[in-house]
Amino acid sequence: MTNTNDNATGQAGVLRIDPLASHIDGFAALLRQQGYVAESVRQKCAVLTDLSQWLDGRGLPLDELDEALVSQFHRDNSPPDYQRMRRGHAATTRQILNYLRDLGCIPTPSVTVASTPVDVLLGDFERFLRSERGLSPATLKNYLPIVRRFLVERPDNNALHFDELRATDVHGFIIRGAQRGSLGRAKLVVTAMRSFFRFLQQRGALATDLAAAMPGVANWRLSHLPKTLPPHQVEQLLASCDRGTPTGQRDYAILLLLARLGFRGGEVVAMTLDDLDWECGEIVVRGKGQRLARMPLPPDVGSALACYLRHVRPACSTRRVFIRMHAPLRGPSTICCIVRRALKRAGVTSDFKGAHLLRHSLATDLLRRGASLDEIGQLLRHSQPITTQIYAKVDIAALRSIGLAWPGAAS
Repeated sequence: MTNTNDNATGQAGVLRIDPLASHIDGFAALLRQQGYVAESVRQKCAVLTDLSQWLDGRGLPLDELDEALVSQFHRDNSPPDYQRMRRGHAATTRQILNYLRDLGCIPTPSVTVASTPVDVLLGDFERFLRSERGLSPATLKNYLPIVRRFLVERPDNNALHFDELRATDVHGFIIRGAQRGSLGRAKLVVTAMRSFFRFLQQRGALATDLAAAMPGVANWRLSHLPKTLPPHQVEQLLASCDRGTPTGQRDYAILLLLARLGFRGGEVVAMTLDDLDWECGEIVVRGKGQRLARMPLPPDVGSALACYLRHVRPACSTRRVFIRMHAPLRGPSTICCIVRRALKRAGVTSDFKGAHLLRHSLATDLLRRGASLDEIGQLLRHSQPITTQIYAKVDIAALRSIGLAWPGAAS
């Protein structure tokens, strides 16, 4: 149903339809702020208009709009082969719901209350990890699914009867998990289950100390060499960035932070504009465990950052330094993809393609040029000296000078 008042046409260039007529301009302004081009704004506002007309035609008030009604809207406006539904409609209606909820026009979804004994126990375990152990949301995201799977795989009548739980039951669960994934994943399973059993013992649900009875996973931290690239291949990666394009300039600045300062991928994502102290030539690093460190800003890194910020970074409300080059403007989801694309462009082959590849390469190159392990540990912001010791294994010349000759070998 079409309105015929003076505001029939809004700034978005689409016809105003109640009950969402008053929100078209605000939604369009939000989309422009998020970096959407004019055509995308027009298309998304057209979806809002269609949704408004659908609500009006059924006499539904705005405050009843929720995910269920949106799903019905999509079904009613799609042909039998719904694959032909206009691309992006589902994402747009999610944006509309979020926009209206932020304005308080429609209620927020009710929080699902734990309904099963397993849900209740996991909720208590999550609060224990968060409040008493101070673990990060990322760690909780890793631990909780593991414990849930352990509980679900137990027989129904024994899921929460931990007085009958034995070490052999836990060993079987760990072995099954190790067969499905990597050694690193198996170590995570062991760590998560130890935390869970300590939690159970603390609340009196477990009499024996099963955490102490759990075996370790044979994947010692110093048993392998760190994956690295020689210096000339690191330079190939940097040179592969097309600095004549906005994306190339952004990726070049990111790779320099990894290669010159040994940033972790998460530290690059977490950087904010407030972390750059241009007057002092320093940068604040938001490291693991919520630790902050100040580091000097090398001239080439500072120049690349300044060029990116002045000429490339789109104007937006977020304080993150690095953001997507296309709407919606927000922080990049992963740095590993940028490293992987650079390796492919440069024609460099590596078994490991993560952001840590350049961090390891920096440490190895510094060691070979005479830097001490203490100096490397300070640069990489290691909290424990043992973490840096793995790099001693790559200094073959130094190891050869202290190694004993093999009996019977030529001198």
